[in-house]
Amino acid sequence: MAKQSNFSLNPTPNQTFEIEGRGEYDFSAILRHSYQLQEQEGDVEAACNERFHAFQRIVEILPEDEEMTLEWEHSNTRAALEMVYASAIDHFLINDFEMAAGMFEMLLDLDPEDHTGCVTTLAFCYIAMEEYELFDDISNDISDKQPEKHLLTLWAEFRSTSVISDGEFRVLSSKHKHLLEEFCAEQHPADEEYLRGLEADTPSRQVLARQLWLQTENLWTLHPDFIDALRKK
Repeated sequence: MAKQSNFSLNPTPNQTFEIEGRGEYDFSAILRHSYQLQEQEGDVEAACNERFHAFQRIVEILPEDEEMTLEWEHSNTRAALEMVYASAIDHFLINDFEMAAGMFEMLLDLDPEDHTGCVTTLAFCYIAMEEYELFDDISNDISDKQPEKHLLTLWAEFRSTSVISDGEFRVLSSKHKHLLEEFCAEQHPADEEYLRGLEADTPSRQVLARQLWLQTENLWTLHPDFIDALRKK
């Protein structure tokens, strides 16, 4: 059980709540340490475990029978939301889509404005799980201007029909050619040129397309038939 003296849930005038905490409820410090483990020490497993254990503590301190919006502008509360997001991504990358989806759904309940932008990855989870009705329910929350929206729609249709939709394919090939080219390429190196592009104030569309591939590569390893169908199309 969580020790109440180590944290408090404080209401704000915005009808949100802030998580004040210390020790194992200092989510800002825990999140920073997890990234230090991952990026500086190369211990990805320890970093993922630290984030997941923190996620479990977040679940423990939130009321089960009450809807609650957390305050994004409060540093420790924002770190808690980012922790949920980061741990969900950890699960997504090991193909635990059911767990990842549940965590993203919780995150959207706590942060309806979706500051972390998790709805897109949740959509990938739903399609991977063949939960097409759930995908349809959230697809309107993804802007039509985002190339991911058309990729998701194309993949959902392909998974359910085994056919590449002509309409969505035309949109990709005309408006988001850079994304289509990246997903049809044989190699997707995370080389120095790519890393420099990511650090630019405004990364190019080609760099962002490669980033999306690398962020979702586990899906295409599981489902290479979609990439094969794109190349043939």
